[in-house]
Amino acid sequence: MLKAVKFGGSSVAGAAQFQKVREIVRSDPARRVVVASAAGKRFSGDHKLTDLLYLCHAHLTYGVSCEEILSEIEGRFVEIRDTLGLTMDVESEFAALRARLDRSFPVDALVSRGEAFTSRLLAEYLGYTYVDAADCVFFSPDGRIDRQKTDEAIRRAAEAYGTIVIPGFYGSLPSGKLKVMSRGGSDITGALAAAALGAEVYENWTDVSGILMADPKIVKDPSPIRRITYNELRELAFLGASVLHEEAVLPVKERGIPLNIRNTNAPDDPGTMILQTVPEEERDQDRFITGVAGRRDFTILTLRKRELNTAAALRQALAVLERYRIPLEHISLGLDSFGLVVSSGALGEELYAVVGELQQACAAEDVQVQEGIALIAAVGRKMPFRPGVSGKLFRALGDQGINIRTIAQGADELSIIVGVEEHDFEQAIRVLYHGFAG
Repeated sequence: MLKAVKFGGSSVAGAAQFQKVREIVRSDPARRVVVASAAGKRFSGDHKLTDLLYLCHAHLTYGVSCEEILSEIEGRFVEIRDTLGLTMDVESEFAALRARLDRSFPVDALVSRGEAFTSRLLAEYLGYTYVDAADCVFFSPDGRIDRQKTDEAIRRAAEAYGTIVIPGFYGSLPSGKLKVMSRGGSDITGALAAAALGAEVYENWTDVSGILMADPKIVKDPSPIRRITYNELRELAFLGASVLHEEAVLPVKERGIPLNIRNTNAPDDPGTMILQTVPEEERDQDRFITGVAGRRDFTILTLRKRELNTAAALRQALAVLERYRIPLEHISLGLDSFGLVVSSGALGEELYAVVGELQQACAAEDVQVQEGIALIAAVGRKMPFRPGVSGKLFRALGDQGINIRTIAQGADELSIIVGVEEHDFEQAIRVLYHGFAG
């Protein structure tokens, strides 16, 4: 049995959090592969080390001294080391770094030091072997992760040392240069490690007890999601739910490895388990909505003409959106019309140009523009097995005076998406949560 575990920035923010991490790791001998982020915020108003390192590079770029910032970063690592009685020579590491810093110093090489130094301290504290991500996470020349080479390197390291700590967020290019991932990249590193080793589970430890059924800024004390499928997760993430980046999910999804989101500050909470499928017996539970999520700032472009609903007309409309690089979010069809739901931000200043080309390309009599639309999705794997869900949903919104401007349902029936006016957005979220999930 082997578990790959990743600890986010809040989990390794300071010495006290390091102690919690060690207790978690030691409580289960299967947790033999650890991935760590850079130390995050210790309290409100504090700074993430990654943010400080990016700020250092900005100072260097403009010829401004970054000594004060660098000293603050060094002090964070010294504090962790001294509090925990570790031996890492932080001062020498920073002296060597200072000697190399100038305007030409690569930003990725600098920013990656947050993960590297945090992981070195953690490895010493756990009694695990530190394995540099530069030696086991590899990118192709086009910047994509070389899965085969990465898998082989991680397996070799785990076989050689048994228990290892790998810094997240970065790897190396074929040239040997360091390359960082997008924000949240440590999640990707953890998933890569879990997939490479065929882990029993990939545990992602953070500062929340899993995924919530709705945005807590809108719904007071929403219930946690205990089990969710990868497909449901994707549906919720599409409409803005605060979940893992798709790239962080894909490696474990491909290998059928469960992903468990846990809380470092509440280790006894089960968190959220993300699975390929959920046991059939769970479909008999009363709650059949997994979660509710939504996003604002959409526009509906409705084209009208007698018998407009043809493959040729749709093809022409999609070609216009493609030319302007505007992603299509949803489409609604009628006999003499169809509506295109697109991001208002993607339209930008091209709105009227797009409208004109759509009308001309499709020979439409007119194009109606509805701005200020919010999309809300009710997502649930059990919905296909419950008759009357759509009707109940529409009735609940109607009873609260919320006008539905567009409706869409996925072909797999995992979600029902409604478009409402933005001023109804939060109320609609609350209505759906309390009516179906609460």
